Amino acid sequence: MNFKLSVGSAALALAIAGGTLAAQTPVNNVNGSVHPNLAAAQRLVTQAFQKLTVAQQANHMDMKGHAAKAKQLLIQANQEIKLAAEMANQKHK
Repeated sequence: MNFKLSVGSAALALAIAGGTLAAQTPVNNVNGSVHPNLAAAQRLVTQAFQKLTVAQQANHMDMKGHAAKAKQLLIQANQEIKLAAEMANQKHK
C-alpha cells in the first residue's frame, strides 16, 4: 500500500515538475472579432478536450494513456492557435 502511494507521489512530482497537471485545460483566449477562424478552432479544441474527458470517465480512465496523450496534444494545439493569433496581430501593426 505504501508503495502505491510513493509511486503516485513520484508521478505527481514529475507532472508538477514538467508543468503538465491533469487539471490543465485548453482556454478560449483568441479574440473572435479579430480572428474568427482561430477563435472557432480554439472552441473546437475545447470541445474535443471535453469529449475526451467524458470518454475517459465512461471507460474508467482505462485507455492505456491514449486519451490523456490526445488531451496533452490538444493543449499544445490550443497554445499554438493563440501564438498564431499573436503573430497575425504583429503582422498587422
